[in-house]
Amino acid sequence: MARLLDSAEQAQMPEGWHLGEDGKAIKRVYRFSDFTEAFAFMTRVALLAEVADHHPDWSNSYNRVEISLSTHSAGGLTSKDYALAKAISAISPR
Repeated sequence: MARLLDSAEQAQMPEGWHLGEDGKAIKRVYRFSDFTEAFAFMTRVALLAEVADHHPDWSNSYNRVEISLSTHSAGGLTSKDYALAKAISAISPR
């Protein structure tokens, strides 16, 4: 099982992400010009998640994609969450 991040490690949060209300997830909202762009982004994220074997909780409403990352099996944030967040940020057009 992945090890939970300590407070010093959590402080190294990937740029653009914020800690969720429960303190056990990091979140980010992406906005696009339309549904097609948002869905294309979600497809790219899905491919990253499969390679990482780590899958986001997310939602999509038209041009908006909200992503939440947490390692459920560990009960909070692990290096897997930060690694996937950085990979997602790297493919984001914004």
